[in-house]
Amino acid sequence: MKIAVHEVTAIGLALLLLGLPTLLSARERRGAKVEITFKDGHYAVGELVAVKPDSLLLLNPAEKDESVNLVGIKSIRINRKSKAGLGALCGFLAGGLAGARLLYDSSEHGRGPEAALGGLVGCFGGGIVGFFVGKYAGIDKTIQFAGESELEIRKALAYLRGKARIRDNK
Repeated sequence: MKIAVHEVTAIGLALLLLGLPTLLSARERRGAKVEITFKDGHYAVGELVAVKPDSLLLLNPAEKDESVNLVGIKSIRINRKSKAGLGALCGFLAGGLAGARLLYDSSEHGRGPEAALGGLVGCFGGGIVGFFVGKYAGIDKTIQFAGESELEIRKALAYLRGKARIRDNK
């Protein structure tokens, strides 16, 4: 029994459509979770709402707006969600598909058990590689402000503007 390319494509599209509604959910846009360290040692934590020319607007954990002046900032750490689970799942599925293809190709030549073992190794190998790629993609990013040039600070503010809840506030 041969599986046609259009059948594999149809199955892939059906799986994509099952997951797509969760990707397109109509929830409110949230800003990045940030931790701001000041030059005097204290810090502020919250959701980045807007980036203004001379300050940042945060929504602190007590659900109150807080304006932070750029002059006293030493560094800003952007907390990212870990993507290790998603990476492991994608790697596991990719390894499984490669293993299934190997099993399908070698079943015609009488190497079924070896191909099945290869497919299993592909699943777990892909899962492990995907886990570490996802883990690396979720590492927090730190932006230094103290001692940076005006150009570097403007670049950092433009990057932060893209992470804010309200992006076009200048």
